[in-house]
Amino acid sequence: MGFSMTRAFGLIVVGDEILSGKRADKHMAKVIELLAARGLQLSWAEYVGDEPERITAALERAFASGDIVFSTGGIGATPDDHTRQCAAKALGVPLALHPEAELLIRERMQDTAREQGLPYEPDRADNVHRLNMGVFPQGATLIYNPYNKIPGFSVSDVHFVPGFPVMAWPMIESVLDGRYAGLFASKTVAEKSVIVFGAMEATLTPLMQAIEATHAGIKVFSLPSVDHPTYGRHIELGVKGNAERLDAAYAQLIEGLHTFDAKLGPELVR
Repeated sequence: MGFSMTRAFGLIVVGDEILSGKRADKHMAKVIELLAARGLQLSWAEYVGDEPERITAALERAFASGDIVFSTGGIGATPDDHTRQCAAKALGVPLALHPEAELLIRERMQDTAREQGLPYEPDRADNVHRLNMGVFPQGATLIYNPYNKIPGFSVSDVHFVPGFPVMAWPMIESVLDGRYAGLFASKTVAEKSVIVFGAMEATLTPLMQAIEATHAGIKVFSLPSVDHPTYGRHIELGVKGNAERLDAAYAQLIEGLHTFDAKLGPELVR
């Protein structure tokens, strides 16, 4: 599944607002970017609305997968936030107020009161309710939130962060750098491809298989298009992986394409 990796990365995006179109998801593109900067890649992603049964099922799959999974959204304390409860149900463990989370949430409430010029009233009903944001599955560890101190949490390799990008993205980055630096690719990952006209994917498949068999750590990709505004009907055929091995694999690809009655267009390097 990746080039130097032995672990897969997954993403779960929770929220009715994404599926209804009220908000466009920005998390997947950012997670892809954060992983790519570390020589890693996203293996799968799943979108789920604010339905407890579906969230629980998605999390059961995540915990059972052995993958490193980030889950965004639904960890607040409003009636449509179900992720914390669903995580506990998926794990078969009780929910409990995390003592460090309680301290951080109380710090945040004191900060807010000070900013507003008001006294801090810890026993006020709304402040007591805010502590629910620190109620996590038993055994969870915290993910620090540099934006407002309200933490996310991790259970094993599944990591839960808020839906707000300004909070979620630095939290995901801190988990990657703090827990998974040993998985970062030591070599730069790159890709090269060429636009191919007048060929069928089925015809090119043996060439693609031969390149992957010859060059360890290289993957071949094929992206057909039928109505591209510039190239029209074509296939973008390329190789991706360890930059030091890429040129040899790409040379084999171009040499192999010359044996087909296909016209080659522009080359693309990323």
